[in-house]
Amino acid sequence: MTDTVSRRDFLTTVAAGVTAGSFALDSMASAQDQTVTEQLAIIDTHQHLWDLTKFKLAWHKDEETKPLQRSFVMSDYLEATKGLNVVKTVYMEVDVVPEQQVEEAAYVTDLCQRNENPMRAAVISGRPGTPGFEPYIRKLADNKYIKGVRQVLHGESNPAGYCLEPAFVKSIQLLGELGKSFDLCVRPGEVVDAAKLVAQCPKTRFILDHCGNMSVTSTDDALRAKWKQGMRELADKPNVMCKVSGIVVTANKDWKPDDLAPNINFTLDTFGEDRVMFAGDWPVCTLRASFTQWVNALKQIVKDRPIVFQKKLFHDNAAKFYGI
Repeated sequence: MTDTVSRRDFLTTVAAGVTAGSFALDSMASAQDQTVTEQLAIIDTHQHLWDLTKFKLAWHKDEETKPLQRSFVMSDYLEATKGLNVVKTVYMEVDVVPEQQVEEAAYVTDLCQRNENPMRAAVISGRPGTPGFEPYIRKLADNKYIKGVRQVLHGESNPAGYCLEPAFVKSIQLLGELGKSFDLCVRPGEVVDAAKLVAQCPKTRFILDHCGNMSVTSTDDALRAKWKQGMRELADKPNVMCKVSGIVVTANKDWKPDDLAPNINFTLDTFGEDRVMFAGDWPVCTLRASFTQWVNALKQIVKDRPIVFQKKLFHDNAAKFYGI
């Protein structure tokens, strides 16, 4: 993934081998440890859903994204996560067209209020820095289910440095005043810009998505060094969490857990056990792996870490951060 990758380019890169490679997890952990790990409760902090009978997704337009160009609704999610002990979820926005953002908020609020599904909170679409953002988010300030906002910043319309424009910064500061968080989804070379944004918004809580979006197959040493620099700078800020997610779609189609491990372990070691959260990124993850394959791969990677660490990663940190 290059520093200038767009949402479409990103999906184009990974969609060419949609069928996920199969793999067998090594049985290196003791039977007792493996049993404990398999019983961990999971909070999925990045649950995508989209019902194309209700919403329009502008990025659903290219042949390369065809595997995702259908509705993915709660019943599909429940089937995909069956048997994995996913006890709660946090909805993550799906880049609905701007005129449908209010409807999206209402749709997920209704889901959060229902007892037949695990959704308990939501991060909704928004366009910080635009004239309509403040009235839009103020109307949702008292909605206890809406925990935050995300705008994907590696899209075609968002150049490098966009998140540092004064109007954007002001909007993110407003989120902090309203008790809402902001998800950072940026190009790997712009994680350093994300750290600069965070520095200007000390009262806002941030979540870095997808381990900073560094491709596990990248051979660009300069880009990797810049990503690591940005990750360390973000980790120095106490108001930032990091989601361990997303990077499986940057792997080759015959990937193995060991291919993901360097990026994941760097993230875990940099942010520490209290500031990392599991995230499924379903159904986008299905461009390379089923939800089960992704969960099992991450369990394999962290199996030698203390059980307390694993519980924090898969459940406890998310419960605390989102108040669920």
